[in-house]
Amino acid sequence: MTELTLKQANQIIETALKKGQELGFNPLTVVILDAGGHMKAMQRQEKTSIARREIAEGKAYGTLAMGFGGRELQRRTQKGTPLFLGAISDATGGRMVPVPGGVLIKDAGGNIIGAVGISGDLSENDEICAVAGILAAGLVPDTGDPL
Repeated sequence: MTELTLKQANQIIETALKKGQELGFNPLTVVILDAGGHMKAMQRQEKTSIARREIAEGKAYGTLAMGFGGRELQRRTQKGTPLFLGAISDATGGRMVPVPGGVLIKDAGGNIIGAVGISGDLSENDEICAVAGILAAGLVPDTGDPL
């Protein structure tokens, strides 16, 4: 299995932030976690609100914790029972943010090597930037929907 490098993580962040600027999105915060859920890299643009790092990390963490992208995580939590959702929240210390903008990073063999979480604009726009960053690093994004 491939390991996510710091160079790849920085490429993902650089491209994601550039994409957001090109599209006129609000300032973004980007968090990259490795396959073990440890922060590999993080950057926040000027004028992002104070909780954006935690939200971005929660988006990335949720995808790693469950093994599928943010869109699928959102679908499953919307269909789930309050007991199930409460159990997941308790089990993860409330760290999961089940919405788009959390994207798994896979290698060419389909192995999960990390995740990106972005927060700052609409979740769907955050996801656009995450996908652009992952592709620019030569890796495979998994949003929870087929690309």
